[in-house]
Amino acid sequence: MNARTEPAPAGSDAIARPPLVRELLLVAGLFLVYKLGRQLATGHTVEAFHNAYRVWDFERAVRLPGEGAVQSLLLHGEGLVHIANTYYAAVHFPATAAFLIWLYLRRPAHYVWARRVLAAVTAAALVLHLLFPLAPPRMLAATGLVDTARVYGPSVYGSPATDSLSNQFAAMPSLHFGWALMVAVGLIVATRSRWRWLWLLHPLLTLLVIVGTANHYWLDAIAASALLGLAFAAIHLPHRTVTTAGRAQGRLVPAQTQVRAEEQALAGAGR
Repeated sequence: MNARTEPAPAGSDAIARPPLVRELLLVAGLFLVYKLGRQLATGHTVEAFHNAYRVWDFERAVRLPGEGAVQSLLLHGEGLVHIANTYYAAVHFPATAAFLIWLYLRRPAHYVWARRVLAAVTAAALVLHLLFPLAPPRMLAATGLVDTARVYGPSVYGSPATDSLSNQFAAMPSLHFGWALMVAVGLIVATRSRWRWLWLLHPLLTLLVIVGTANHYWLDAIAASALLGLAFAAIHLPHRTVTTAGRAQGRLVPAQTQVRAEEQALAGAGR
């Protein structure tokens, strides 16, 4: 990631805004592929539970903090756990969609970059879901964790045996966390506000929610971060645009004019 990259100002024509209809069709197509890919990964129950125990044992072997420590904080109050379940169910897609819409309207160059990164991360995640089906910790009795969505609601999942809308054995990597981290990074690099780093609270809160509700392991978020890092390395940020450079040069003109005026005044005084 290039720390010196400057975002294009609002309304910049330096990068043409992609056609809206094409982008809507593209995003809709990516969403359908995402849903289809998750469906293709169903039917691997035995393998998913076997992998889940391996992940759980590995986390304990490397002394990662127990997911139960986060869940115990949520279970202090029914209202708090209900908020966490609602956040898990209702924020994931709308936040990402709002992020892309804002970039499309205000930062076209960054929109194209962000859309490519999200598509790459999602595609890689679907491949991993197929190769490494993983049951979430809420399904493992050995973890001692509570399925907070089922107990306290709201829940986006039905019974794994009858749920035909989602693949519940696709815990790693966590696209909830990967997309949230992308939203934060994208807004940080596309804006200039000194408060922009506060966007990191979104992936931090998402991490606590996905772990506390027993929908994901710590390793699921780590894997998502690794995929995002690889995507950043392969898909570079847009460089400084002509419009931005022009504005920067424009700010130097008054200073140059003042220097020339002073030089002329000194020359006149010498004569």
